[in-house]
Amino acid sequence: MRASLLALAIGAFGIGTTEFVIVGLLPEVADDLSVSIPSAGMLVTGYALGVVVGAPLMTAAGARLPRKTMLVVLMAIFIAGNLLCALAGDYTALMGGRLIAALTHGAFFGIGSVVAADLVAPDRRASAIALMFTGLTLANVLGVPLGTFLGQEFGWRSTFWAVTGIGVVGLLGLIALVPAQPAPERGALRGELAVFRRPQVWLALTTTVLGFGGVFASFTYLAPMMTELAGFSDGAVAWLLVLFGAGLCVGNVLGGRAADRSLMPSLYLILGGLCLVLVIFTFTSHAAVPAAITLAAFGAIGFATVPPLQARVMQQAAGAPALASAANIAAFNLGNALGAWLGGLAVAHGLGWTSPTWIGAGLAAAGLGTAALSGRLDRRGHGSHGSLGSGDSQGSGGPHPQPGAELPTAPLTNAPGAGHGTHSIVEQKSR
Repeated sequence: MRASLLALAIGAFGIGTTEFVIVGLLPEVADDLSVSIPSAGMLVTGYALGVVVGAPLMTAAGARLPRKTMLVVLMAIFIAGNLLCALAGDYTALMGGRLIAALTHGAFFGIGSVVAADLVAPDRRASAIALMFTGLTLANVLGVPLGTFLGQEFGWRSTFWAVTGIGVVGLLGLIALVPAQPAPERGALRGELAVFRRPQVWLALTTTVLGFGGVFASFTYLAPMMTELAGFSDGAVAWLLVLFGAGLCVGNVLGGRAADRSLMPSLYLILGGLCLVLVIFTFTSHAAVPAAITLAAFGAIGFATVPPLQARVMQQAAGAPALASAANIAAFNLGNALGAWLGGLAVAHGLGWTSPTWIGAGLAAAGLGTAALSGRLDRRGHGSHGSLGSGDSQGSGGPHPQPGAELPTAPLTNAPGAGHGTHSIVEQKSR
C-alpha cells in the first residue's frame, strides 16, 4: 500500500513541479524565445486553463479504462508534454507542450485520489489522499527551487528534461507498484455524470472554490506584503516561502488525519481557523517576527483544507467519484484564480497590501458557510451519499449512507475502474 502511494506521490511531485517551476524561469524563457515577460507569463495562465478544461474531459474520456491503466496513460501524456517543452524551439511549441501536460493534471489528481482512498481501510482514506498530495507540497518546497536553480544555471530546457525524467520514474512506479484492476462496468461514464445531479456535490465544489480562494487571495500578494509592510528584504522572500512551504507539509498531514477522524467537524474547524489566521495576519504583517510566525501558521492551516475538501467531494459523489474528484481539482484552480483576481482588484483600487488578506478571510468565511449548509442538509437526511471513514455521516451528525449509494471499500484489486493545482510559492518572487 505504501509503495503504491509513493508511486502516486512521485507522479504528483512531477506534475506539481512542472506547473509551478515555469514562474521562476519566466525571464530566461522570455529572453531565449524573444518574447516579453507578460507573454511568457501566459504560459502560467495557459497551464491553469488546461487544468480546468482537461480535468473533466480526460476523466470522462478514460471512464471505460481501469483506473491504473488511466493513470499510466495520463503519465505517458505528461511525459510527452514535458518532452515537447524541453525540445521547444519557439514560444508556440512551448505553449503546446504546456497545454498537453496540463490536460493530465486534474485527471491524475482526481483519479489518483480515488485510487489512494481504495488502497486503505475506510478510516484511513483522507490520510491516504494527503500522502499522495505530499508530492504536490514537496514540489513547492523542493521541486520548484531546485528546478529554478537548474534552469538558471543550465538553461530553462534542462528543467523540463529533469521533469521528464521524474515523469518516467513515476510511470515505472505506477506500472510496477499500483495493483491491477478489472475494467469498469458498462455505463460507467453515465454513472460518473449522474453524480452532478446531486446538490451536495455542487455544494462541496463551491466550498473548494471559496475556501481555497481564501488562501490565494492573500498568498498571491505575499511578497509585496512582506517587503512593504513587514520590512523584509527582497532576498528574504525566498526563505519566507520555504517557511510557508514547510507549513504546507505539516498542514497537509494534519488535515488528512483530522478528516479521517471526523470529516465535517474538521472541515468546519479548518475553514474557521483559516478565516481567523487571515484576520490575524492583517495585523501581524506590519512587523517582521509576528509576520513570519503567522505565515507558517497560514501555510499549515491553508493546505490543511485540501484533504477534507477532496474527501468531501468524493464522499458526496460516492459510487462514481472519479469525475467529481477531478472536477474538484479544477475547482481548486478556479479558487486560485478567483482569490488572486479579487485581491488584485483591491490593490488596484488603492486599498493597500493587507486588503487581499481581508478578502481571503471573507472568502474563507463564505466557504465555511457553504460547508455548514452542506452539513445541515446531511443532518436533515438529504445529502449523505457515502463514507470516507469514521467521521463522515456520523461525525457530522448526518444519516447513515443511503442504500445503494456507496464508495467502494474493497481493496483496489477488487474495485471497479473508472487530482493545488495551485500557483507556485515562488510565483511571488517574480511579482
